[in-house]
Amino acid sequence: MTNIKEIAQCAGVSVSTVSRVLNDHPYVSPDKRKSVLEAINRLNYTRNINAIHLSKGKTNLIGIIIPFNNHPYYGAIVNGITKQANAIGCHIVIFQTNYDREKEIQAFNMLQMKQLDGIIVCSRISEMKILLEYQKYGPIILCEDTAQAEFSSISIDHYAAFSCALEYVIAKGYKKIGYSLGRKKSRNSSHRTKAFNDIMSKHQLINNKEWLFEGSYHIKDGEQLFQEWNSMMDKPEAIIITNDDTAAGFILTAKKSGIRVPEDVAILGFNNDSLGEMLDITTISLPLEWIGKMAVDLFENPGEVKHVKLDYALIKRKTV
Repeated sequence: MTNIKEIAQCAGVSVSTVSRVLNDHPYVSPDKRKSVLEAINRLNYTRNINAIHLSKGKTNLIGIIIPFNNHPYYGAIVNGITKQANAIGCHIVIFQTNYDREKEIQAFNMLQMKQLDGIIVCSRISEMKILLEYQKYGPIILCEDTAQAEFSSISIDHYAAFSCALEYVIAKGYKKIGYSLGRKKSRNSSHRTKAFNDIMSKHQLINNKEWLFEGSYHIKDGEQLFQEWNSMMDKPEAIIITNDDTAAGFILTAKKSGIRVPEDVAILGFNNDSLGEMLDITTISLPLEWIGKMAVDLFENPGEVKHVKLDYALIKRKTV
């Protein structure tokens, strides 16, 4: 492999001049710059980027761990991360894990090997103890509601947001209420479940465990959710679905089956994405792009651990 000493000999210049050209330094005469570039082409020289990163201690690369890349929730967060990363001269590397622990570990191993400057975790399956093992290699920012002292985080108050949604449904006169989550065991889902249990108990309403549904991520999941709901002898009168895509899938499938929303069943979604807006879905609006932007801000300032929570808003439309 060609090295810069050989380039210097070929170009008839010093090694330091070659180095300045490679690093785009302004103080190189046009003639010498031309000679070096011609020598580089002649010798077919390729820079060892990993070696450069190791020598500088910085890659300008931020890893992003997401479970899915075709989900509006994570798409909006990644969009926010990308905009802010570009603004500070960084690029992103996306790790789509499908909640596979080994794929998450691959991302953390790249941080350990100095191939990334830091990682933003949008959602994870790895236990906190695994993250703690890698924390010493660079900033790890969590997009979840956590008070973990070692990690900065940016999140929504999911307990408060879900409480707001449920209180609204109850205020509209519904008593038999169910809800649908992505994963029951995620941290965000645990906050939502606690909110549901607390509010239902407060109003002395039936908390039927059969009305807790799981696996709501995409629009097709809404079709499955409708079939599950429709097969029940004792159905909930209203369902809170934690993303608008699944809510849309439920509503569209219900319409095909002659079931009216909200007359036969009320639906409240989350995220306030474009599909929810098109279908006039009552929803909780979440500032997802801001989560991404502020995650990069936290990445830029790793010396101080912060736990930031952003506001949400109830958007009243036509499905409750």
